[in-house]
Amino acid sequence: MKDYKIAVIAGDGIGPDVLAEGVKILKTVAKLDGGFSLEFTYFPWGCEYYLKEGRMMPENGLELLRHYDAIFLGAVGYPGVPDHISLRDLLLVIRKGFDEYVNVRPVKLLKGAPCPLAGIKREDIDMVVIRENSEGEYAGEGSWLHKGTPEETVRQTGVFTRKGCERIMRYAFELAKKEGRSVTSVSKGNALNYSMVFWDQIFHEISEEYPEVETHEYLVDAAACHFVRDPGRFQVVVTSNLFGDILTDLGAAIAGGMGLAAGANLNPERTFPSMFEPIHGSAPDIAGTGKANPMATIWSASQMLDFFGYEQYGKLLLEAIEDVLVEGACLSPELGGTATTREVGDAVKRKVEELFQR
Repeated sequence: MKDYKIAVIAGDGIGPDVLAEGVKILKTVAKLDGGFSLEFTYFPWGCEYYLKEGRMMPENGLELLRHYDAIFLGAVGYPGVPDHISLRDLLLVIRKGFDEYVNVRPVKLLKGAPCPLAGIKREDIDMVVIRENSEGEYAGEGSWLHKGTPEETVRQTGVFTRKGCERIMRYAFELAKKEGRSVTSVSKGNALNYSMVFWDQIFHEISEEYPEVETHEYLVDAAACHFVRDPGRFQVVVTSNLFGDILTDLGAAIAGGMGLAAGANLNPERTFPSMFEPIHGSAPDIAGTGKANPMATIWSASQMLDFFGYEQYGKLLLEAIEDVLVEGACLSPELGGTATTREVGDAVKRKVEELFQR
């Protein structure tokens, strides 16, 4: 029997609420299969930890996580702790420390999910955004000069390396090749005359290695427009750290809302653990109220199962979510229902059990 060790960082706000449901679903799948087991270890890191210890995680946090097969993250951020600290001192430390350079964010309109766009069919919104996750605009490079003077100056430097651009683009092309889909590069080469011109050049080079894959290119502002007006033109999208972050929130808005937005931070070589998380944020105003939607967390759990090689169960979890959405009897307030976080999780669990028996 294969035993997977999962590090759980529930984090802040609604993180513990939704993570509990994701863990519940993962335990259900492992029990139904019987051929693998999941062992969960909890780490109490996040903003509450920061307020007590002055750090978001212990100094040896990465070493503590290093030997796990995956990390399951809830949410990070809480009033009283600046956002740049809560993000950079936990989430980005893990992403960069474990070279989780591939961020996979599906933008797919599930059956029964609401869509604010008129005249759009469900199959029109079915893309995956492959976001570079280790450098770019979030590299943290720059300087702050002459603080507190009229000459105060800041510089934020994006870092784009050939290695970083090539490997994220190859990942996107390999995925598109496997699934018979197109690849669209999103950049801003007309304005960012170094970083994005470099990105575009490398995209052209890598595309020559995959003549069988159809390619497209858009400036990020045009891509944002088309996400809304004509999302069907996108299949596999590859883009930089910042643009991917922004576009996938827009993608969530057109595909059911942030409560249905999942993300995977992958180290494809499996040298280090990969991390799976909902991307909706910590929503501290509804923490502990039972109003949070756990479906994004369950979707990220399906991504974890995909990564472990159990793609049939990853698909089963999505089908279970869709069944609950279509029935409409057990939905969170965000989706127009009155069900609690736990009740939604229980409804998905029942569907998983039913689908498994079929």
